[in-house]
Formats: sequence, C-alpha cells, structure tokens
Amino acid sequence: MILIVAEKRSVAQAIARYLGGTYKVEKIYGVSAYRFLYGNREAVALGLSGHIMDYDFTARQNVWSWLPPEELFKTSPILVLREEAIKYVRALRSLARKAEEVYLALDADSEGEAISYEVALVVRLVNKNVKIYRVRFNAVTYKDIKIAFQNPTKLDLKQVEKVFSRMQIDLTLGAVFTRFLTLTVRDLLEKGQFLSYGPCQTPVLGIVVTRELQRRNFKPEKYYVIKAVVEIRGYKIEMSADVRFKTRKEAEAVATTIKRGVVKAAIYRPHYIQPPEPLETVELERRASRWLGINSKKTLDIAEELYRAGYISYPRTETTIYPPTLNLREILQELIRGEHSRYVEELLLRGFRPTRGDSDDGAHPPIYPTKGATKSEIYKTFGKIGDNAWAIYDFVVRHFLATLSPPAQVEKQKIVVDFGKIQLEVEGQRTIDEGYWRIYPWERQSDRPLPRVYVGDEVHAIKVEVVERETEPPPPMSESELLALMKKYGIGTDATMQDHIYTNIKRGYMKLQKGKCIPTKLGETLAITLFQYTPELIEPTVRARIERAIQGIVKNGISPNRLIQEIKSEFEKYYNDLKKHRDEIRRALETVLNSKARERSGTY
Repeated sequence: MILIVAEKRSVAQAIARYLGGTYKVEKIYGVSAYRFLYGNREAVALGLSGHIMDYDFTARQNVWSWLPPEELFKTSPILVLREEAIKYVRALRSLARKAEEVYLALDADSEGEAISYEVALVVRLVNKNVKIYRVRFNAVTYKDIKIAFQNPTKLDLKQVEKVFSRMQIDLTLGAVFTRFLTLTVRDLLEKGQFLSYGPCQTPVLGIVVTRELQRRNFKPEKYYVIKAVVEIRGYKIEMSADVRFKTRKEAEAVATTIKRGVVKAAIYRPHYIQPPEPLETVELERRASRWLGINSKKTLDIAEELYRAGYISYPRTETTIYPPTLNLREILQELIRGEHSRYVEELLLRGFRPTRGDSDDGAHPPIYPTKGATKSEIYKTFGKIGDNAWAIYDFVVRHFLATLSPPAQVEKQKIVVDFGKIQLEVEGQRTIDEGYWRIYPWERQSDRPLPRVYVGDEVHAIKVEVVERETEPPPPMSESELLALMKKYGIGTDATMQDHIYTNIKRGYMKLQKGKCIPTKLGETLAITLFQYTPELIEPTVRARIERAIQGIVKNGISPNRLIQEIKSEFEKYYNDLKKHRDEIRRALETVLNSKARERSGTY
C-alpha cells in the first residue's frame, strides 16, 4: 500500500483525484482519507492541518513559579506532539503500519520540509522498513501533481534544521521575556492575562511605535512659496517656484518682480513605465492591503485556499523570476477560459516578454494563476469568502498578465520660465500608449497635459500670489509599509510576517484601522520601556542579524546547536540588563495597566 501525506485535506483530495481518477472517502480517527488505485496499487491520501509537532519545555519547566525565567536559557526544549494533532498522528500510525511506500507531499517550502520530517518520525516509529519519498509541487494541478510523483526526491535535512532551530530560539526567547514582564506586574493583571514578548512580534511593535512617536514629536515649520498664473502663446498655465522662503516678506519681495519673462526650457520627452515584477508573497500582501483593502493575514489565508483549490500557484515564495521551465504560453491559453480572455488573446497574438526581478529563493516560482475562471465560478466555489477570493484571484491574474505586457508610454513635460530674480516651472504628462495599464489599473497615472510652447517664447504673469504652507509629519504607518520594512529587516518569513502583525493586535498592543497600524497605550508603553532599558530586545536590526545567522545553517553549514547556544548567551546578557530595571519597568507599566483595569470595571 502507498501512503501519501499532504498538508491539507483539500490537497490530499486533489492528489487522489489526479492520480487515481476516482476515489473513496473514509474516516480514520475522524480524519478524512482518500483511497484509490495508483498504478494498479492501493493508495491512500491523507491531509494534515499544519505542524503535528512543536517544541516545548517539560511540565515542571512550564510552571512559571517553579523556576526563575532565566533558567530557561540553560534548558533545551523538547519536540512534542501538538494536542490538536493527536487524531492526525493516530491516523498516520494506523495507515503507516500497512504502508510499503510513503510519499511526503507537504508544501514545498522550509515549513513543509519540517512537517515532512515530523511525519517521517511518526511513520518510522511504527514501520522501520517503509520507503519514504519527498514530492514537491508549486501548483495543485493535474500536470504539476503528475510530474512531482514521477520525480520523487529526498528530504532536505538542512531546511529542517533551520526551521527547528528558529522554533527553539523563538520559544526560549519568547518564554523568558514573556515570563519576566508578566511576573513583574502580575498583581496588576487579571487572571489568565499576560504580557507577551516575541523576538519577531516585539520588533514589529517597535517599528510602529517609533513612527507614532516621530509623528507626535514632529514640530511643523511654516514656509512660503510663490505660485502664479502665466500666459504663454495664449495659453493660461499655473506655475510655481521650486523655492521655499522662510518669511512672507522675503517671498513677497520676490513676487513683486514677477511680471514678464521668457521660456528657458520646454521639455517634451517620451518615457516608458515598466510593468511590475513577477509577484512574491510580501508584495501580494502589500498590494492587497493598499489597493484591495484586504489585510495581509486574510490575503495569505485566501491565497492558500485558492492554491489548494487549484486556481493559483503556491503563494509562499520570495522569487520574482519566472523559471524557464514554466510554460507561460500554456498558462495564457488556460486563462482564455476566464474573465480577461480578450486581453489574453491579444497577448498571444502580439507576443510577450516577461519582466524579471532579482530575487530567487531556489524553491518556488513567483505566484501565477493556474486555472482560468469566471467571477461566478469563484463565488460558487468559495461561498462566504467569494468577494475576497475573487478580488485576490483577479489581482493575481491581472498581475501575471501585466508582467507579460508592454510598458506604458507617456510624454513627460516640463516648462521653465525665467523672470529674472526667480524661475517658475510646471510639470505635466500625456499618455501615448496605455500598455500594461489596460489590465493593471492600480498603477495607472493621470494625465496632466501641458500646451506646446518653445524656448524663447514671451511670458506674461496674470496673477501672482504667496502661499503659506507647513512641513508635514510622516504619515501613519500603513500595513503595506510595515510589511516592506519587515522584509527589509528580515523580521519573519514570507509565510509568517502577517502573523507577527496580528499577534500584536491580538495582544492589544496595536490596532489596524483602515490599513493603518496604530499602537495602543499599552503597546506604546511597553515599546518605550524596552527601548529605554534594553533596546536590543526591540531593535529590528537585531532580529535581522539573527535571521541571517539562521539562514547560515542552510547556506554555510553552521552548526544548529552552536548557533542556538550563541543566541541564547547573547540574550541572557540582555535579560540581566533588563532585570536591573525591574522596578522602573513596573512603574512604567503600572499606570497603563491600572487605567485598563478601571476601564474594565467602569470606574474612573
């Protein structure tokens, strides 16, 4: 018997359908299994629900009052079964006992590699002689599944070590500092309440709070600019000076000299605006948050549902280069079935050249559509989440088509007029060819055409005014911008970045309002306190350095045990620094926690 293990039930079902044609569904310890014939052999496909194992401390070490938090630096977490995964483990054991071959068809990323290893551990405990294979695919389609099972490979143990090392580091650091913060103010907390620290979660909070403090401490400064309406060749044109004056008097003195001038420059040059690069995870999340109004967590959740249903490729990727093995013409031919068939047919007739980024994670292609679909089909397939599922699917299709489309062409325009003591100028733009904007409206630029004038033309000022303005603070931190900064600093992976944002929201440290990240008073106080006493715990650059070190397990063969010990030793020093300021930390948090308690009780 052949046992096939997938990461989700829907993928297991798709594998049974593509490899067997027909299948029978049965329940094993409450888990759906799909039995079919594969090459005249009995096969069963089983879907899990993510990791079946996790790292944890022993029962005694999990009693917070039993040992000081810093003692956890000296212990090693152990790999344990997740309670919610018990039924999956029972089903695995039951099927593995009878299996001759096991195919690990988990997601084709480092997390999927780790889950595959967890499955292999369970299988080996009940069947030492079974042959175990790893299969990887980037899309849940007939073609991709068939090719993957025709070319099985082995587990990548370096990727497993990387994931397990990160899990142990994050568990230890999170547990130590969460316990310290919570125990410092435990008499101010409700039963079951705690103050959490996370080595990714907390630097994310730090980025948001830093921006909020910059906004709050910003002191606007007044300045003055000169604007004018001028006449050139019978055209009336609004222009302004690219100069900021500190006082109105200074600006007005110059403004009185603006009467007659001459065109010094008249520029009308063609300019090409290139289509976007192929789509990777963080850009999908950023653009969906900015343009579709769908937050990052919901975006990735829906993208994964679209992937499992066979509509798009694997959505967790850092690659922005289409591999030569990806048949782009074949994808276009499939998309003729969808809503954008006319545009697709034009591309096929005209020919296409894909854009290309500079990132390749070596594991997955960029995100692309794998199935042409109509809006009604998506709504019917996804039911309650049909609105968002269509929005994400439509965006992925349009983005893919944009990467194969010609650039937009515009005419960049600029007129500069010399009035002696000062120059006025104006910039404009006229669309020559819409190019990829036809299918990708979010990047479309507005026309602001200027009339044709020439160097040496006489200019007459009709109206001149001095306008008072103020310098503006930086904008509130948008989720889109936060994701970009997290990527820059290496905080989290392409699969977990949105989780770190939402952990802060869940803990009550920040809110997400209309796409903007707003820290709460509790989150702000916690962040400021850490910045004051141990900035290393919240500075994003520290996490970036840790992530680079973890990546070195795969890239440079760094010893996982040595790396884990080095990082724990480093953070033990930070812990000792923090411990010296326990009283100050308590006082800083006391006010906000008491305020929250009064709000809950309704007394002020």
